[in-house]
Amino acid sequence: MHYIYIIHSKKLNRFYVGETSDIEVRLKGHNSNKNRFTGKVNDWVLIWKTELAERRSALELEKKIKHRGIKRFLEDNKIVFVL
Repeated sequence: MHYIYIIHSKKLNRFYVGETSDIEVRLKGHNSNKNRFTGKVNDWVLIWKTELAERRSALELEKKIKHRGIKRFLEDNKIVFVL
């Protein structure tokens, strides 16, 4: 299984979308200062995820979300979260 996920940082007021097969490990990585973009802060919180059977499908969805814009994707799909 593969997941597409969206995380948010209050400190940066930014969203990040990614693909992984293990969300818990990936989120720990984002918050451990090991990633170039997300490593600037350690307050990333998971706000949305979906599971897909194939990595190829997951990567296609990730690309669509990035192209549309993460915030617009969340609004279009009426995904509510508290910042």
